Amino acid sequence: MRRTALIATLMTASLLWLSATVHANPADETEAESLPPAFVDAEAHGSAEVEAVVAETAAAPEPPASESESVPAEKKPLDNEMEDVKKALIKLKRDLVILEEDLLFPASSQVSVFLSMDLGEFFQLDAVVLKLNGKEVASHLYTDRQVDALYRGGVQKVFVGNVKQGDNTLTAFFTGRGPNGRDYRRATTVDFEKSFEPTFVELAISDSTAKYQPEFRAAVSN
Repeated sequence: MRRTALIATLMTASLLWLSATVHANPADETEAESLPPAFVDAEAHGSAEVEAVVAETAAAPEPPASESESVPAEKKPLDNEMEDVKKALIKLKRDLVILEEDLLFPASSQVSVFLSMDLGEFFQLDAVVLKLNGKEVASHLYTDRQVDALYRGGVQKVFVGNVKQGDNTLTAFFTGRGPNGRDYRRATTVDFEKSFEPTFVELAISDSTAKYQPEFRAAVSN
């Protein structure tokens, strides 16, 4: 009973001391930092039972970490797994696109047309129209962002399709604004012979500093 009374006294004194510390004025900071009265009394009387209670309290194990503190450690592996899944899906999608092109456009009849731009100070691209053997096969209207991407070195796949074996003709029509903001329309034509290997046609727009005019070129490679 005596030990229980001492424990109750310690708890009550500690609560009173904490309450006084919280509500203390700045001028009372020195007093708030002093030991609680119960601990002072224990030192004065040298009570063995009080010291035993204090020792038991100090030796008590710390409570386990809360679940919220362990969440980041568990969440990190999950985020890594999700990132790996996204990368795998992107790779799978790319492989499916390549497989689809191989099935729809076999090498023996496949032709692909790409567009690139160099500088572009004398020409602002608006649209491109492609004709293969006199038949229109593709057309594209460009936004400012797409044109800017071409200026910065981007390459666009304008067309991919099948052509007959032998001689073929590809004509590209470019529409836009030329020097001084005038409407500008030019065309370039290239002849190529289709073999059993895939055929690639590169359309390039560049500036002629000598003529102060844009130039349009077409090159074929197998």
